[in-house]
Amino acid sequence: MENTTVIIGAGMAGLITAQALHAAGARVLVLEKSRGVGGRLATKRVGEAVFDQGAQYFTVKDPAFATWVSRWQEAGAVAPWPESAHRRFIGRPSMTAVAKTLSEGIEVRREHKVSRLTQVGERWCIEVENHGLICAAQVILTAPVPQSLALLATGGVKLPALLEAGLAKLNYGPCLALLVTLNGPSRLPADGVTKTEGDVRWAADNQRKGVSPRMAAVTLHLSPEFSALHYGLGETEVLELVRQEAEELIGESIATATLHRWKFAYALETYPERCVWLPEYRLGFAGDAFGGPRVEGAALSGLAMAECLRVELSK
Repeated sequence: MENTTVIIGAGMAGLITAQALHAAGARVLVLEKSRGVGGRLATKRVGEAVFDQGAQYFTVKDPAFATWVSRWQEAGAVAPWPESAHRRFIGRPSMTAVAKTLSEGIEVRREHKVSRLTQVGERWCIEVENHGLICAAQVILTAPVPQSLALLATGGVKLPALLEAGLAKLNYGPCLALLVTLNGPSRLPADGVTKTEGDVRWAADNQRKGVSPRMAAVTLHLSPEFSALHYGLGETEVLELVRQEAEELIGESIATATLHRWKFAYALETYPERCVWLPEYRLGFAGDAFGGPRVEGAALSGLAMAECLRVELSK
């Protein structure tokens, strides 16, 4: 795989890096440990109910990101949130549509969990569980930073001390997402509810959003404090702790619940640069811990990473 760039992680940062490099003529391979792409741009089906379980929407402020969003709109993959008083964009038919659009035309290997990264001479050796060894000229890490550092440590890769200390300080908060069906229609606003107090911090009816056409399917994101304290509980236990608050907010009783745990839901700190590129290692870092804890932040970090590498490859 001569001069191939391997990107680890098929979330927003990884996929937009891959697309930007591909457009510049680079040879790119994306490795993703999960069955799907998108990371927190995630959608889950439970019977006839469909839920956006991670990122619920995104906003656009930067002109560079706006250009990409315009392309996705033209492709029918995103649209303004209907009936919303805010300038928010959502995926169509769901948030994973953004990731699927970004995956087009590039090689993405799903269910490829990287277990070790080592350097052999000027090349990287990437060990993938149940899939053997992949070699690459450059590696871009877009997974949550603690996971990326663990991969490097397992392979005995030592980063510059100041950089490693700075990256090690980047921590993430968890989020418990409770995906509930109802015994009747919800009374939630069309564009969801954000709360500043209580255990439930976000609620959105995916039916009103257009994600779950056949039945009301409400996504509840629980507070950072609640999520950290009760991260190890099962869905029945979590539901009973928040049922009263949730049902008062939704305006209808809950019929079923499915729990999804986001261990690295959002970066608590942001690195001072949009990405890190180490030419002497041929190694880079990107993601929302660099661009900011938003979909747009992850995208801008990925675009910055792609530009660094494009300049490097042009030398």
